[in-house]
Amino acid sequence: MPARSRWAVQVNNLSRVIPQEELSDCERWVLPAVQSSRAAPSGPGLGANLLTAGQIEQVQRQAYEEGFALGRREGLAAGQDELHAQVQRLDQMMRALSAPFEGLDQQVEQELLLLTTTMLRQLVRRELKTDPGQIVAVVREAMASLPVATRNARLYLHPEDATLVRDALAISDAERPWRIMEDPVLTRGGCRVITDTSSIDASVETRLAILIATVLGGVRDSDSPTQA
Repeated sequence: MPARSRWAVQVNNLSRVIPQEELSDCERWVLPAVQSSRAAPSGPGLGANLLTAGQIEQVQRQAYEEGFALGRREGLAAGQDELHAQVQRLDQMMRALSAPFEGLDQQVEQELLLLTTTMLRQLVRRELKTDPGQIVAVVREAMASLPVATRNARLYLHPEDATLVRDALAISDAERPWRIMEDPVLTRGGCRVITDTSSIDASVETRLAILIATVLGGVRDSDSPTQA
């Protein structure tokens, strides 16, 4: 029989069912027992490493408390940082809102100063134009401010005011202890007195500046808070 045929027969024989009468020479095969080379842990050390339920609960409670405390500290720190940032933003907003009002206050003050100056100048000029004789009262007040032992006093007036003063006093230059000097640069209604040791500026511009400062100073004092 060829080799290929014998191989086929052998393969077929391996898959053949053996009848019961042929089983007398066969033995049952049992899987041998396999033992591990590592011994199972035993002894008192194993029980010592185990935790009881109470110990496990205590460990869990301690871990929870520590985690809660840490989270609380971190939360407080984060909250304080956020609060500080909000306060800074609020402060910046308030500064931004108040800046235009500060500029407006300065602008209003400048406009008030200009308006007050203009009104007072117009009032003074109108009063002098309506009653030019007021220059006499101005001269008398200026001369009364001089020291008693004044020598070589010279009264400077606008030429038109100089004529009014001479006519009002009705005395000659020789009879007066001071001389009248005409100065066309001076504004009508004002005068200047110069002596060897002192001088008085009673010009319209100087008196007007003093009046404006007095008026504005009174306004500022009334706006300032009073102390009890």
